[in-house]
Amino acid sequence: MLTAAASVVDRGSANAKHTQSAYYKTLARSGYAPVNGLQMYYEIHGSATAKPLVTIHPFAGLANVFPELATSRQLIAVELQGHGRTPDIDRPLSFEQEADDVAALLKHLEIEEADFFGESFGGIVAMQMAVRHSDLVRRLVLYGTTLGKFEYDRGDLISLTPEDRSVQFQRENYKRFAPDPARWPILFSKLSQIKWEGFSRDQLRAIKTPVLMAVGDHDSLGPRLESVLDLYRLIPNAQLFVVPDAGHFILNENATKLLPIIRAFLDESISVIPFATIKTGYHPGETR
Repeated sequence: MLTAAASVVDRGSANAKHTQSAYYKTLARSGYAPVNGLQMYYEIHGSATAKPLVTIHPFAGLANVFPELATSRQLIAVELQGHGRTPDIDRPLSFEQEADDVAALLKHLEIEEADFFGESFGGIVAMQMAVRHSDLVRRLVLYGTTLGKFEYDRGDLISLTPEDRSVQFQRENYKRFAPDPARWPILFSKLSQIKWEGFSRDQLRAIKTPVLMAVGDHDSLGPRLESVLDLYRLIPNAQLFVVPDAGHFILNENATKLLPIIRAFLDESISVIPFATIKTGYHPGETR
């Protein structure tokens, strides 16, 4: 849990770059943590006595705040290197390094274990937490996250320019909150150059953390449903949820389709009762 030793900034002292946080009545504090050469920006929402939930934003995103989740959690929303209010440093971007930065943030906040919710690119970082820092991870939720190789043509992303209409939403948010809005082309270039070959099948088989993999049934920017089903079966304690009539940005458009499922997964007990088969049938307390 957050302790008084953690470095925080009261929202009343935040400057104009931080005013978006005040929109959420769940906001408790925001601040910067010195981690691995970064001054990483984070926000804490909800009760400091509740179980921690770390949210990790998507490609070129800002702190992911979901007030519905903060009602029962201490929600810690981070902004990764060069994103939003976290200044960039002279270091390439990688999912592995970003996970190490998040782990260092939790150490700074004196949090020994947390749940994680990563959206899209942020889901890769969250899964890296389970691979590289499994002792910190209680449960893990992913939405629209490609765990294998990127399935779209990387040339399509590399051929985009920072001023393309397809990234207007991300560009405008960055320019509203970044310490130096002129660095948007630099962030975009670094994101486009991330090298990612996916998790190995052995890495996924080794994950013991309970994982909820969620994907929209019309997600053309994230993983194909066939790929999700294939990789989901490798993770011993994984659950799968396909959001109906949902694309990659359902959390922006209609988050109520997904957030109640996430809350249930984080709060419910993981059953050890085996599933019924044609031979066993259903018997209360014996099969499900």
